[in-house]
Amino acid sequence: MEATNEKVFISPARYVQGEGVTARAGHYISALGKTALLIADDVVWKIAGKELSASLEGEGVSFERAVFEGEASNREIDRLVELGRKQQAKVIIGFGGGKTIDTAKGVAEKLGAACAILPTTASTDAPTSALSVIYSDDGEFESYRFYSKNPDLVLVDTGIICKAPPRFLASGIADAMGTWVEARAAIRANANNMAGGKATLLGATIGQKCEEILFEHAMLAYQANQAQIVTPSFEAVVEANTLLSGLGFESGGLAAAHAIHNGFTALHGEIHNLTHGEKVAYGTLAQLILDQTPQAELEEYLDLYLALGLPVTLKALKLDQASEEDLYRVAEAALKEGESSHNLAYELTPRQIVHAIKAVDVHARAFMEKVGLSE
Repeated sequence: MEATNEKVFISPARYVQGEGVTARAGHYISALGKTALLIADDVVWKIAGKELSASLEGEGVSFERAVFEGEASNREIDRLVELGRKQQAKVIIGFGGGKTIDTAKGVAEKLGAACAILPTTASTDAPTSALSVIYSDDGEFESYRFYSKNPDLVLVDTGIICKAPPRFLASGIADAMGTWVEARAAIRANANNMAGGKATLLGATIGQKCEEILFEHAMLAYQANQAQIVTPSFEAVVEANTLLSGLGFESGGLAAAHAIHNGFTALHGEIHNLTHGEKVAYGTLAQLILDQTPQAELEEYLDLYLALGLPVTLKALKLDQASEEDLYRVAEAALKEGESSHNLAYELTPRQIVHAIKAVDVHARAFMEKVGLSE
């Protein structure tokens, strides 16, 4: 991405959030086109497919459902592009989690079709952005793929999301907690954001507000999710996880936290069973250490992450048995050319990243001992 002095802010055309808004999906999607390819996995379809189908049919939108096969890979996008082309789909609907959403965006871009995103969890900030995280068929991070525009519609039904496992909400909170940590670092370094320019005042302000809301409401929202109820705090955190984090990371910028996450995907083993947000949580703590964050501030993040059951030790990250070589593989992957780790005001070496990963574990265990928690 070329250096520029232009400030750039981008966003989806329309964002709709509320309990039961799936019933209005047909109303919004029909304005984009009357023929749709609907991408969803079997689990999501069983949860809310009937309701979405009724809404689309009620507004005269004909659709074909394509089963998402589990990985946001080039092969999966190409497979679904062929289905959409045969159907002459005018709208691509991504209905599900982050990888389904990233795949739908890739399909829509290739077909030149409108894009409607309906997340069923608040576990990532993928829904609003004009990019996809592309993985190999084996789940290893490969690249970011950038698109010409953001989704035309993002429709977030908090009635569906409150029934998802609380682990997904916690993962989304972790992903969103990295937003301001990374954006402020990228802004300090005068680095480009994910939209290809410098952060606007609005982009920076959104990132700050995202973190503020999460520190205030994360636990209340998590408890509401455990009870499967929608409360004002739950609505606020869903919006922070999805809209504020999405706009904040894209128009603010990424830095070391997501690069370290991407490095973790280079490893095989149990770490692959962790969510995107759980790995980002650890990467965020590592970046805070690299940024020379004071102990009291670092412990605010540790306190919240532990309350949400997020991994803050190497054992919880499933890397307590990792070799030095494994950790250097993570660090080297995080420092690849084009990675967001280069959006810092200082240069990093693989050794510094390895030491930061180890330091998270040391500081987290010391904090847990201080507050009377055990691993």
